[in-house]
Amino acid sequence: MAESDVTGSMEQVPFVDYLVLGEEPYLRANECQNCQARFFDRRNACASCFGNEFTNVKVATIGEITSFTIVEMGPMPYVSAIVDCDGTPVRCTLTGVEASPEAVQLGMKVELTTYSMGEDSGGTEAIAFGFAPTK
Repeated sequence: MAESDVTGSMEQVPFVDYLVLGEEPYLRANECQNCQARFFDRRNACASCFGNEFTNVKVATIGEITSFTIVEMGPMPYVSAIVDCDGTPVRCTLTGVEASPEAVQLGMKVELTTYSMGEDSGGTEAIAFGFAPTK
């Protein structure tokens, strides 16, 4: 069972293992030491150059939309996008924006955000990430 901290809040865990939580959340990628290609999943070899040495790197938290689609499956439509974060492409859901072609544009500036996916019976909260239009 999750333990409360002194402020009374319960434990938070990232929904994906490449999301780093904290005061300023960020994404972490595995970067090939040979060609600098970046991957979010674990790799034995680089898909670009077949190198096999990787370093964990912090991914920029601000980026721009390079591709998007409106997904109309489930209870409500949402925007699925690819965001270029200083050369690292990130697949994500856009938050804080209407799911319509008029509300989203290629080149739109966005920033990393986190949100709750819910809690388990012990009070542990799963935190996911998305991107929202910059202010």
